[in-house]
Amino acid sequence: MRKQLATLLVCIAMVTLSGVVQAKGCLKGAAVGAVAGHVAGHHAVAGAAVGCVVGHHHAKVKEREAREQAAAGHAPATP
Repeated sequence: MRKQLATLLVCIAMVTLSGVVQAKGCLKGAAVGAVAGHVAGHHAVAGAAVGCVVGHHHAKVKEREAREQAAAGHAPATP
């Protein structure tokens, strides 16, 4: 019962703070991590925490690559 309550509180916190926190990729990663953690041995909360970190990292890398690609495409041509 405690695990269910903790999971519910984490989910409520993530939903209510999603507009405040600018952690791109965190919610998607947390959802995937929670499911994977649950399936791997009832570790949904730990899976959600790790999934949030991994999802946020992946989003930052993707954003940086897009920025670099845009900068390379708009670079002035050298004669």
